[in-house]
Amino acid sequence: MQKFVITGGRPLTGEVRIAGAKNAVLKMMAAAVLTDERCVLRNVPKISDVAILRELMTDIGFEVKRSNGDALDISATDAQWPFVPLEAALKMRASFILLGPMLARFGRVILPNPGGDRIGRRPVDFHVAAMERMGASIVYRNGYYFAAAPSGGLRGAHVEFPMVTVMGTENVILAATMAHGTTVIDNAALEPEVDDLIAMLTTMGARIARTAERRIEIEGVDRLGGTEHRVLGDRLEAETFAIAAAITRGEVALNGINPEHMGAFLGVCDRIGVPYEADAAAACLRVRCCDGPELRAVDIRTDPYPGFATDFQAPLSVLLTQASGVSTIHETIFEDRLDHLRELQRMGAAVEILDERRARITGPTPLHGAEVSIADLRAGATLILAALAATGTSVISGIEHVDRGYEQIEAKLVALGAQINRIEA
Repeated sequence: MQKFVITGGRPLTGEVRIAGAKNAVLKMMAAAVLTDERCVLRNVPKISDVAILRELMTDIGFEVKRSNGDALDISATDAQWPFVPLEAALKMRASFILLGPMLARFGRVILPNPGGDRIGRRPVDFHVAAMERMGASIVYRNGYYFAAAPSGGLRGAHVEFPMVTVMGTENVILAATMAHGTTVIDNAALEPEVDDLIAMLTTMGARIARTAERRIEIEGVDRLGGTEHRVLGDRLEAETFAIAAAITRGEVALNGINPEHMGAFLGVCDRIGVPYEADAAAACLRVRCCDGPELRAVDIRTDPYPGFATDFQAPLSVLLTQASGVSTIHETIFEDRLDHLRELQRMGAAVEILDERRARITGPTPLHGAEVSIADLRAGATLILAALAATGTSVISGIEHVDRGYEQIEAKLVALGAQINRIEA
């Protein structure tokens, strides 16, 4: 076990390179399962979730190795052991993304009920129901899903999700690429990471098109080939560093990110009063708060993309503690995603948790150092941000959650002027 020790009160200044998107690269690693040819992913972040999936895919029988620093070289020639062990799934919910490609390519897979962050139930029922519509037989027994494709392979189907699900959309896309006939997905996710996955699959020979705002059509093909693909920048990491600049009254340039993917977040920045300069052509976003602009309270409601992302809600709550007036948060995607606010209360935030989905934050209130614990990935970023803005020293435990999605976050913060150390507990 390790902890972060952070002494706050220092403005962050400088430039930071945003890593490849966690929420894209894991699905692209799964996409490489669809071909026996070599796939190379570039701009792959050095995070523990990638390491976990890499080890899992190696155990199945695939060759997955790091090359040239930020590249990942994948050859999925044979699935010697089409089984996902429980310990891997408990560490990372995204392991369930192997359901679709394993059924499409090898016709069978055994997966446990997935784990991941404790931010609500997040059932995989939609994934299972979609595969069954495509002809798969899936039996749940003793905590495992035993899945098998029909003898002739998966069949195209019409899948309409009752609510938007990002990984559900991606799982169906992956399964449908080599299914017989055409698959239509209605109420499909619109996230940039989904489109980046589609772009990769298209270079492999898949036939995929968005034919309406939330409709995706996939015409199955007999086989897919290898490819090289560069992962898009992580808008969630960019948002975290943007808030770090704002809350410490600093100036930070975020490189390697498309600001057009951050429309809802930048819209909130406009409402709060955080000044920024966006340059999509240069893949850069600059946040400048060193002149100390007064921040304004806002009301936030999370919604599927292009709405305000649920992953942005927790880090933004820190900034709201420094805004003048009363802000409200309404979490519509997941229940139990407001637990981080209790830790912010320990640091001096004036927070009222109304129920499991709604909270009220009054500001500005000074934050002070405290010993706090991280419960999930985005809550981890939240507490780090709070510690950077607080007076005194904070000790943060549970930092393994942060390592799941942020590449060398303490090194990047130190380069911007933060005082942060990783210690053994």
